[in-house]
Amino acid sequence: MEEGIPKMKVAAIGLGSMGYGMAKSLVRAGHDTYGFDIVPERMQSLVDEGGKSAELNAIAPELDAAVLIVLNAAQTEAVLVGEDGILPKMKKGAVVMSCATVAPDFARAMEAKCSEVGVLYVDAPISGGAIKAAQGQLSILSSATPEAYAAAEELFEATAETVFRLGDCAGAGSAMKAVNQMLAGIHIAAMGEAITFGMTQGVEPASFVEVISKCAGTSWMLENRAPHVVAGDYTPHSAINIWLKDLGIVLDIAKGAKFGAPITAAALQQYLAAAGTGLGFEDDAAIAKVYARNAGITLPGMD
Repeated sequence: MEEGIPKMKVAAIGLGSMGYGMAKSLVRAGHDTYGFDIVPERMQSLVDEGGKSAELNAIAPELDAAVLIVLNAAQTEAVLVGEDGILPKMKKGAVVMSCATVAPDFARAMEAKCSEVGVLYVDAPISGGAIKAAQGQLSILSSATPEAYAAAEELFEATAETVFRLGDCAGAGSAMKAVNQMLAGIHIAAMGEAITFGMTQGVEPASFVEVISKCAGTSWMLENRAPHVVAGDYTPHSAINIWLKDLGIVLDIAKGAKFGAPITAAALQQYLAAAGTGLGFEDDAAIAKVYARNAGITLPGMD
């Protein structure tokens, strides 16, 4: 940490693949970082890497910031204003940085609840994956008041390569994340469809990656996920089940806007099919297995 910049006391709540990487980045930046998760081993791992240990309720009044990297809106709400929520315990001027994919209306509601008790709120969904989270190089799709942005500046510095400032109140960040997740989910499903279609025509997966990644049909998701199929490695960097949640949120928002999103709906059906056959906790590249099963194709690594 640069001289003259006071370190913050931060709670990183949710130490999954993204949250753990963000917490490590906060530790590396010199902040007093307390990690919290339902899996005790993750909390201990962070302590082993320089994090701090405390009871959340005990430390809540002393926090300068709470970074919420939980699964969804329900968990975000529970952490903040549930039966044992931290928001009433936090000091005025502290900042909540909320990173889960949620509906814009929910982000606005949480901002309002924070404002009632003098706590600042940053609508800050994240993109980039577990590796970039660990490197402190995420993209943050944010929206917040100027005061909240100022309070979160050191959090951004520690965790992000790019911070998009999309509005002066919550909601705009979550709206942009919904757009991103729509495209990302569709692109992964399209990759699964294309790589298995190619196999029906004699195109080997490795050749598919080599050629299509240099052609107009490529996408960031294709280049990132198709090599998992080639390697037959479905270790969950981002699991199938995430897309049931995220594309479900996208379609809920679309329904509220009376907007038809048929391609998104078709992609979600493929993720549902994958989860229904026991693939929910595998890497989302396993969407290719749905197409392979239906076409009688054996992917690399499949029996």
